[in-house]
Amino acid sequence: MKKNITVIEGDGIGPEIIKQTIKILNAIEKKYHHEFFYEIAPAGFSAVKKFGDPMPKKTINSCLKSDAILFGCIGDPEGDKYSNGMRPEDGLLKLRKEMDLYCNIRPIVSYPSINKSPIKKNILEKVNFVIYRELTGGIYFGDKGRYENGELAYDHCIYSKNEIERIGKIAFKAASNRKKKIMVVDKANVLETSRLWREVISKISYDYPDVNLEFIYVDHAAMQIIFNPRKFDVILTDNMFGDILSDESSVIAGSLGLLPSASIGKKTPLFEPIHGSYPQAKGKNIANPLGSILSSAMMLEYFGMHKEKNIIEKAVNNSIENRICTQDIMDDLYLSSTTDEVGDYIKKYIENQ
Repeated sequence: MKKNITVIEGDGIGPEIIKQTIKILNAIEKKYHHEFFYEIAPAGFSAVKKFGDPMPKKTINSCLKSDAILFGCIGDPEGDKYSNGMRPEDGLLKLRKEMDLYCNIRPIVSYPSINKSPIKKNILEKVNFVIYRELTGGIYFGDKGRYENGELAYDHCIYSKNEIERIGKIAFKAASNRKKKIMVVDKANVLETSRLWREVISKISYDYPDVNLEFIYVDHAAMQIIFNPRKFDVILTDNMFGDILSDESSVIAGSLGLLPSASIGKKTPLFEPIHGSYPQAKGKNIANPLGSILSSAMMLEYFGMHKEKNIIEKAVNNSIENRICTQDIMDDLYLSSTTDEVGDYIKKYIENQ
């Protein structure tokens, strides 16, 4: 199978984790006789410095022509010095909007051999749920501004029936193929947008009578993710709540560096780890590449390459079980592996299977 992939390394540790991910994909390509063609495209702080735009038109055009986007991370504390109010992170929001990537999918899995989570082990046992986050609507994309000499600020949160409906159908379909349970997280006791979410999702549920639907307020959901994460299977929520809850859920895995994501919509899908650019670790060979590598596994699943996706996940699990891990998930820093060593180990595992 031939696939064209736009690769956006981005800022901070982005180039380092993408290097390991391409290493793994090259092993998959050779083992399963695929052809992956990569086009490296600029975005983020480096693009702001060079082009004055965190997401140049050339990068957008490359993404539109590709079968998938493999994304590292963007953001840099120096970014504000080079732009007129445009931050490097704005590039990712622009890309999501241009590709109409309205559905963000974030799997949350516990790893028994990692002891970095503050949550008790018995609570973490066999945790496996997925968050479906609406990605192009809500407060992040509503009108925002200030009045009265900057002393009064506003952020509008707006959702349409169509925006809720399209991600709702995807989440219900996923739930019907899992444990047939979906939980919608909102704040319907306060927000009118949440009440619209409840109306639209309730109507969709009639088409999925085998899926159990439950609504839960976001504050209670945040508590239950820590105290009883096994109660969740598919979580469906809006843009801001999904952003907060998915980052909170990283404590289940033990590190933000372990969590992958996919963003899908009308155009080219995007696959990226959920962590930021971590500029303090840039160039130190200590960044955790597993979130990025697992994101590439989600990309392969999207392509219909299920065997290939499974072998990457097995390789990652094997590296964790054998303590070939970066320092963020190791108990003993002196025994930790470098970013390159983790990538090499996973590559060899795939080659030798």
